[in-house]
Amino acid sequence: MFTDRFLVNRSGVALTAEERALLESAISEVRTLEPRTTLVRAGEVIGISTLLVEGMMSRYIDDHKGLRQLVAVHVAGEFVDLHAYPMHRLDHSIGTLTAATVAIIPHDALQQILAGREEFARKLWFSTLLDAALHRAWLFRVGRLDAVGRVAHFLCETNARLLAVGLSDGRRFALGLTQTDIAEVCGLTTVHTNRAIRQLREAGLCVLKSSLVEITDASGLAKRGDFDPDYLYLDPLR
Repeated sequence: MFTDRFLVNRSGVALTAEERALLESAISEVRTLEPRTTLVRAGEVIGISTLLVEGMMSRYIDDHKGLRQLVAVHVAGEFVDLHAYPMHRLDHSIGTLTAATVAIIPHDALQQILAGREEFARKLWFSTLLDAALHRAWLFRVGRLDAVGRVAHFLCETNARLLAVGLSDGRRFALGLTQTDIAEVCGLTTVHTNRAIRQLREAGLCVLKSSLVEITDASGLAKRGDFDPDYLYLDPLR
């Protein structure tokens, strides 16, 4: 139930029924969190990993002035901090962007269900490597694209990730982020983000209104954001 969206529609790594049951058995509790709730703080020693069941979460770093920089955004069906299993502490914090439901999996339980199951371990390893691919795309987006392109790329990526887990129909999806959140994702000011969203609307590519994104020209939006979904390793049959 809680793991139904994990690694679905990912090429070659779908969990078997047995693996999904094992992962479910490792869950110690399920928590409902309010928006803007910090779950893990940078530097804390932690013995759990978090599977996001509903909502959106982020990884972020606070500077010495207490200002936040988002470094990753997670959608339902993704492990937010599986890499904490071998690392034990993180160099960044983890918090909710929207209201969220999370499944908590203790590392001791992970160790037990992975013992002697190399293929299962490979699939979980894949999910952390997918995080790395998303980070590389994040760097490309912020480093090489203009303001409009950054927002277009982020919306295309989010649409593809949500489509994979049944939370987008390919053209419309709920995005419970503020323009300030989107600005942080894209390395922009809120003013530039607002302008970029307006330009995408005026170009007939997409409309963002009341936390609902409607993509009116999918190929045009992808072209404007220089978006190629290959790094998401989605099932080509999807």
